[in-house]
Amino acid sequence: MLENVNATRMELLRLRKRAGLAARGHRLLSQKRDEICRQLVKVARLIKPLRDRVEKELLETTRRFMMARATMEPEDMAAAIEVPTKRFSLAISFASIMSVRVPQLAKEIAGDIVCYGFSTTSGELDVALRALERAFDSLIELAEKEKQARLLATELQMTRRRVNVLEHVVIPDIQETIKFIYSKLGEAERDNISRLMKIADIIRA
Repeated sequence: MLENVNATRMELLRLRKRAGLAARGHRLLSQKRDEICRQLVKVARLIKPLRDRVEKELLETTRRFMMARATMEPEDMAAAIEVPTKRFSLAISFASIMSVRVPQLAKEIAGDIVCYGFSTTSGELDVALRALERAFDSLIELAEKEKQARLLATELQMTRRRVNVLEHVVIPDIQETIKFIYSKLGEAERDNISRLMKIADIIRA
């Protein structure tokens, strides 16, 4: 492989410049890797308590709906929630974390989740729907954080691979080639000196 390298001073200058760029790229990517890792840990710390809260709220919501169903006639239950009056949309914006575009979710809600008369419904249904509303807010937050964590983890893996390629392949190869060219230029320099000395001896003779 090295035998095909042009052992010239121009090639040496080119490789020195490339080595400098590779070292700078390695330094910047290492800093990016460390910062992404820090941000990922920060987001990951939020996910577990969020997931626990979502599970707790969904469990409470399920329990409340079961209690509401036990205290109401099935047809009254179906009629109460048949026609929703609360409209929901999800707005997605993006923020940048170390050049990684991560989503930020915001709900836009109009209307009231309680959309029925009170003559044929129980208070447990009101409580159940309010619990569902709270759980939905937590679900949106959890989805946002989990998506951010996945994107950051993917970018971290890619950045680590690039750092490793630079550190263990590209930079060592460049350094080895520079040493090879130095060696060849040294040999050529010694050969030139030897020839000049021989010419000088011939002239003196």
